Amino acid sequence: MDTAGLALFHNQITRYVCMAKPTQSFKYLTMATMTPTMTPTMAPTMTPTMMPEGKLVDDLKIPGNPSVARFVAKLNDRSNGQPLRVLSEEDWQFWQTNGYVIIHDAVPKGHVERMRDILWEFEEKDPNNPETWYRAARKDIEMVELKNTGMVEMYNHQYMWDNRMYPKVYDAFVDVWGTEKLWVTIDRANLNFPVRPELDYEGFIHWDIDTSLNPKPVNVQGTISLVDTDINMGGFQCIPELFRNFDEWVKTQPADRNPFRPDTIGLNLEKITTKAGDLLIFSSMLAHGIRKNTGTKPRMAQYVSMSPALEDNESLRQWRIASWRDRIAPEGYAFPGDPRKWEQTRYERAELTELGEKLLGLRKW
Repeated sequence: MDTAGLALFHNQITRYVCMAKPTQSFKYLTMATMTPTMTPTMAPTMTPTMMPEGKLVDDLKIPGNPSVARFVAKLNDRSNGQPLRVLSEEDWQFWQTNGYVIIHDAVPKGHVERMRDILWEFEEKDPNNPETWYRAARKDIEMVELKNTGMVEMYNHQYMWDNRMYPKVYDAFVDVWGTEKLWVTIDRANLNFPVRPELDYEGFIHWDIDTSLNPKPVNVQGTISLVDTDINMGGFQCIPELFRNFDEWVKTQPADRNPFRPDTIGLNLEKITTKAGDLLIFSSMLAHGIRKNTGTKPRMAQYVSMSPALEDNESLRQWRIASWRDRIAPEGYAFPGDPRKWEQTRYERAELTELGEKLLGLRKW
């Protein structure tokens, strides 16, 4: 999104368009504040809107994935007395300080390899032939920041669900949220090629939330790396310094600052490297983005996150079930979809474990 477009959403609240009867209403989603050390407090609710078309879109064109709650009440403050399942104490302190944490070997090697293979198949490209990598996108993406960054419009393949419901991935998000009752995002993958003149883009830094809101929103995001990355590959970049010092930094900014794109002058941008199978979880208050791939190898990743289940939001729950059952993708500003509809025509419905059914919403916690 360009600066002018982002400015239009200053102080606006995310709404959802969801499969529902016109007379149905959503349960309000809660928003919350988060300090740089992630101590949340309760905040006002927001009222979603809905339409009967059976689609889930973000009608305000705000970045982020609308298949789960956008803003949630609180992160884990460890007041429940429960031990950490996956994170070490060192991981926990790093998460609190930097706004992200890496869980190594979160999914098995076999899961990683077959996920890579299916992405190459889905994109109709040959990993051993770079001349096949640079075909034009099948459909333009409205969120211009993501143009040429390699978004793969696959959402519900069996291999994606296998990673989502893998116990170590789930347990990592339980550590972050402090609750077992979670829903997983229905999100896509990334196949980010080394740049060429005909397929170029600039790396970017942004937030997927409106940082002008007071209290500040609370949520997390995540990716599973499908390859070993290095500094030159187009992977994750972020500014932990801004996460730690946001409240002081924002006092130095103009009143009409862009709440989705920080002025990064004078800030330390960190390029994060991961190994295949690693899960990176980060706070939505961490300014982040995809960096330009100036290397020689593609970066490959699957986007996975979780947030507290909204089991009383029947409209959203039914959309999520339909998305899995019928292989339906989110639609709209950041989600152009696959015009071939391969998920519906070439692949079977994913089989879910009991945990997977709960993470989807098919079975209640």
